[in-house]
Amino acid sequence: MLIARGAARLRRARVFFGHGTDNARDEAAALVLHALGLPHAGSGALYRRRVGRAGVERVQRLLARRIRERIPAAYLTGVTWFAGARIEVDSRVLIPRSPIAELIERRFVPWIDPRRVRRVLDVGTGSGCIAIACARVLPRARVDAVDISAEALEVARGNVRRHRLTRRVRLIRSDHFSALGGAAYDIIVANPPYVGAHELAGLPPEYRHEPRLALAAGSSGLDSVRVILAQAARYLRPRGLLIVEVGNTELVVRRTWRHLPFVWLEFERGGGGVFLLTREELQAN
Repeated sequence: MLIARGAARLRRARVFFGHGTDNARDEAAALVLHALGLPHAGSGALYRRRVGRAGVERVQRLLARRIRERIPAAYLTGVTWFAGARIEVDSRVLIPRSPIAELIERRFVPWIDPRRVRRVLDVGTGSGCIAIACARVLPRARVDAVDISAEALEVARGNVRRHRLTRRVRLIRSDHFSALGGAAYDIIVANPPYVGAHELAGLPPEYRHEPRLALAAGSSGLDSVRVILAQAARYLRPRGLLIVEVGNTELVVRRTWRHLPFVWLEFERGGGGVFLLTREELQAN
């Protein structure tokens, strides 16, 4: 009942969903369970349990804050999920929500044989979610995770440690590829900033709680993508893959780099704006 009432309250307030949830019920469930200190996943009995007055008050306070301050639920609870992995987040990092999670869960099949993947690079790692997910599904691979933000890397370090992946996931402060030397990878995955100035100004207020550095990419949203496309080939091994999310900037990317043979990926759970290129395709153009 608390979840249903919370969902109705969120709908009436017209808050924006899209930071880990896409509907009022899931958002309300995350807030209610957190306020009551209950597990994310549980049996049906969990949702039928009686809640005392103190618990109800905690739920109402958290919902009120979500509505009043427009803070995304993941920042209020401090946790979200990405490709089945629990990821702790705060306002130092973008909230994980990339459709690339679905590709990682499939171990990048059919685009590469996962058995031959030994090195992966995550550009703009933020919370470390993509790097951690890759390490979990590719147990033979070592993952380098780079970010220009020292604060983001602090968050990522905690998540890597909690998943006991410190021996296989290396965190590096780097502006794109600048600190990587002569390293080469089988897969480069990037979820870089790609929001243009006009779009940024019109985003719902929930986005103002996220680090601007992780969203803004110049007037057209292409600043980071341009660097990645220009430099990625030299860090890829033969037959290596470049996978980049550009979100709503997809049309601009298509028009700007008409000569590149992008493969635009489709996802069963929704989302888009993710392209794939091979090292050879990058070098040929």
